[in-house]
Amino acid sequence: MTRALQSAEVKEIYPTGPKGWLCDLASAFILLTRIPVPLRFLTPLPPDMTRSLWAFPLVGFVVSFVGAGVFFLAILAQLPSVIAACLGFLAMIFLTGAFHEDGLADVADGFGGGFGRDRKLDIMRDSRVGTYGSLAVFSALILRVFAVGSLNLSFAIIAFLVTGTVSRYGILCLLRFMKPAREEGTGTAAGVPSRVQMVVAGLFCLAISFLLLPLNYVFPVLLTGLGALAVVSFISHRQIGGHTGDVLGAAQQVSEIAMLICILSVWRS
Repeated sequence: MTRALQSAEVKEIYPTGPKGWLCDLASAFILLTRIPVPLRFLTPLPPDMTRSLWAFPLVGFVVSFVGAGVFFLAILAQLPSVIAACLGFLAMIFLTGAFHEDGLADVADGFGGGFGRDRKLDIMRDSRVGTYGSLAVFSALILRVFAVGSLNLSFAIIAFLVTGTVSRYGILCLLRFMKPAREEGTGTAAGVPSRVQMVVAGLFCLAISFLLLPLNYVFPVLLTGLGALAVVSFISHRQIGGHTGDVLGAAQQVSEIAMLICILSVWRS
């Protein structure tokens, strides 16, 4: 009788089925964005990053959809495409609270300015942004803006949606195939995504890619994103012996930029 009651309590606290999926999605929005989500109406527990990992690409799609919408409205207002792209990415940065950009800045400062693994990790923990970090964030924004601003309207919108979605899947890949560089922090707290989470998130990314991109774009873009992730993971392994939350954010940024440039390259050819 006691075990049955405990099981019922657990089911009530950790919802299953559609309600559980909504909890995971709400948790992902809380963790990755500033969008207010009433998770308390679904469960009394705080956001669970490990359970919500599968929903990261869905959050990326919503964030990039907003960015694409702002870009489209700016084009309707007769603004130059580069200005419109800048406004679109600034909208995305606002929605995420510069979450991934902050990770990129910390990684650039730590890897570029530190000597030795422990010193690099200490620099990455520091909230201050140095020269390497500032240059990295500025370069990331410039590359994204000019890549999208160089495309026509339809491909620019597609580029927003595909890269914003698929680049979040890269976070799951690093969590799955790399070990944490330290015992505490966001990277460790996130846990390791299960095979089911990897498959669900991967299928969503593939669906978005095949639905939006022309077929001759899909494989070059996805392979480019995978290659960018491989480069980030290799450098991170050499520098600090694993991943951290900052490395996850940097990987998202680098893979997004790489895929945008790939789309532009194929489009121009």
